[in-house]
Amino acid sequence: MKAQSDETARSWNRPVEPFHIIANIYYVGATEVSSFLITTPKGHILLDSGFAETVPLIQTNFKKLGFKIEDVKILINSHAHYDHAGGLALLKELTGAKLVSSEADAALLANGGKGDFQWGDELSYKPVKADRLLRDNDKVELGGVAVTARLTPGHTKGSLTWTMKVEEAGKQFDVVFAGSTSAPGYKLVDNQKYPGIIKDYAHTFQLLKSLPCDVFLAPHGSIFSMLEKAGQLKQDEKHNPFIDPKGYRNFIERTEKAYLQQLEKERQATKTN
Repeated sequence: MKAQSDETARSWNRPVEPFHIIANIYYVGATEVSSFLITTPKGHILLDSGFAETVPLIQTNFKKLGFKIEDVKILINSHAHYDHAGGLALLKELTGAKLVSSEADAALLANGGKGDFQWGDELSYKPVKADRLLRDNDKVELGGVAVTARLTPGHTKGSLTWTMKVEEAGKQFDVVFAGSTSAPGYKLVDNQKYPGIIKDYAHTFQLLKSLPCDVFLAPHGSIFSMLEKAGQLKQDEKHNPFIDPKGYRNFIERTEKAYLQQLEKERQATKTN
């Protein structure tokens, strides 16, 4: 498992040229593990660290865009797995930023990923303490910019979807940084370590469907076709491919269908046994 995870980290963690997405949002992550910079006049907000090994890439990307990583004041997180939270401790040290987390995932962050209901102690990272604990619909505000945390549990017990409103060229856009909805190899039926997992996934899909979305972003580049859209944007800046409400709806439909098939398959297998 460890060798497999190391190989995954390498393939997901290749450098990408950073770019402006829309308004005050920039992509500063790697090929597959996302990291988003949200700028404000009073310092910046950074969503997700990637792996610990992603941090040098993020630092380079800041410099390429003309920003200083020391100006990051708040760190926010999609969920406490090693590919999105592995570098948070280092980023906190480098920036002195405050880390905010959902209540449920704060314990996993503090344990460095150990004690995960699915992965146990396998995919660990340097522990990091949250400075503020969030509940559903809490806001994180800095320099006149507000991002809202929506609790979308299942993938982790405290997985978050982040939303915000931005304005560009006189138009307002709803931005959704969608939380992960996959259940890779998860035991869903009678999960003793996470008894409410089925209920939580149902809640998450219902909530995601209710959110208005113009700009669709996510913790993994492949989920929102990041590389393809970045290439399109470079070719034609007048038509922003990240404004993709249809892509967001397709993402929910596709991942909910996969989840329900997985759940039904497990239920049938339980009946057979």
